[in-house]
Amino acid sequence: MKQETTRIAPDQVAAQLEFCRKIHALNETRPQSRLALVDTYGCQQNEADSERIRGYLAQMGYGFTQNEDEAGVIVLNTCAIRAHAEDRVLGNVGALVHVKRRRPDQILCLCGCMAQEDHVAEKIRRSYRHVDLVFGPHALWRFPELLWRVMSRRGRVFDHSEEPGSIAEGIPVVRQGGVKAWVSIMYGCNNFCSYCIVPYVRGRERSREPEAVLDEIRALAAAGYRDITLLGQNVNSYGRDLDGGMDFAGLLRAANEIPGEFLLRFMTSHPKDASQALFETMARCEKVAPVFHLPFQAGSTRVLAAMNRRYTREGYLDKVRALRAQIPDVVLTSDVIVGFPGETAGEFEETMSLIEEVRFDALFTFIYSPRKGTPAAELPDPMDRAEKLAEFQRLVAVQDKISEEKHAAYIGRTVRCLVDGADEKGLTARTPGNRLVRLAGDESLIGRFVPVTITGANKWSLFGEAAQ
Repeated sequence: MKQETTRIAPDQVAAQLEFCRKIHALNETRPQSRLALVDTYGCQQNEADSERIRGYLAQMGYGFTQNEDEAGVIVLNTCAIRAHAEDRVLGNVGALVHVKRRRPDQILCLCGCMAQEDHVAEKIRRSYRHVDLVFGPHALWRFPELLWRVMSRRGRVFDHSEEPGSIAEGIPVVRQGGVKAWVSIMYGCNNFCSYCIVPYVRGRERSREPEAVLDEIRALAAAGYRDITLLGQNVNSYGRDLDGGMDFAGLLRAANEIPGEFLLRFMTSHPKDASQALFETMARCEKVAPVFHLPFQAGSTRVLAAMNRRYTREGYLDKVRALRAQIPDVVLTSDVIVGFPGETAGEFEETMSLIEEVRFDALFTFIYSPRKGTPAAELPDPMDRAEKLAEFQRLVAVQDKISEEKHAAYIGRTVRCLVDGADEKGLTARTPGNRLVRLAGDESLIGRFVPVTITGANKWSLFGEAAQ
């Protein structure tokens, strides 16, 4: 059944900008710091959300700092995907009590997926009383109003009410850097994988209107952004809740026609919805990067069913073959979970054999972490942590060897790369397939596509020289 998406009216967003002006005016009368710190945990969607939080803060007159003692407002934008991430955030929140004692006028905000969980919000309410504002992803568009309530009343504010989700256009954005940009094309998830908390904290799938997405990409291309990543919990489902008839492949084709020199990437895809039409579109669109992140999670069909992934091992392998038939040199990455409840030694070997067969360029590997409120958290889990860790380390060693071999095959090739930054080791660049390349050169190259001759490699990165 189609679910209606709540579209936030322009006048409602305008009301939030009015709260920004009120906070700006209030700050003019107070001695508090006009600097803010936004600390982001988790996925690229959280990064995109933080860009909108910074956009609102800038409208309020705040500059930005990474120094906790300098900040008048601290926002922790959190992730709930694994227990380790939650523990890390709570540890950092606890440590901020010392900063708050030195700066009692400081406002501390906790938002994001963790904040949407009732048990986390209650823990913050009871045990972390120095936190002033807690709000979930659904309330992000109302951040100025919520912050105004804290500042004008000096009371604690909690907003983590459940709702299907909404879409608000016109929220200001402050992006990090001028080369790469994130563009959210949809929010939420309908898949309900048995181990995953995302549908419970981010709501059901809802797509932005195509023209809103395309207008944002046009503006980014005109501003000189060279690497644009389209974001969604499952981008392959884009458009199913819209009446316009444009699916994700159609959106890519339309974005490919936008003038400018840039690459289009996207994440994440669900294998059950990755289609032949999408593979063909990628092959035909010169601006769509030849890289595909396609999480498989487990190599056993039985485990996949227990995970509620809704595809089989062979179905996944069929998708990989179809993708490589269209794009033979595609860079293929994936996610895998080790030690899902009830996974046997034989089923783990099925995961290992799938990795050997597919030969991914890179894997994001995780030991299963139970999340309160998900079906998998209630399953019996007889395998002990030490056994899971041994399997995890073995898997990582196999993938590291494959990655090293894949990278070694680049040596001697000249690849068109985007120079995207610099660190203490020199310039950093990315191949079209998003492989990290380190090279020497002047920082004037940042933001440019340059031919790079690959001279060396290890399992993590490539090394090269800008070709003359």
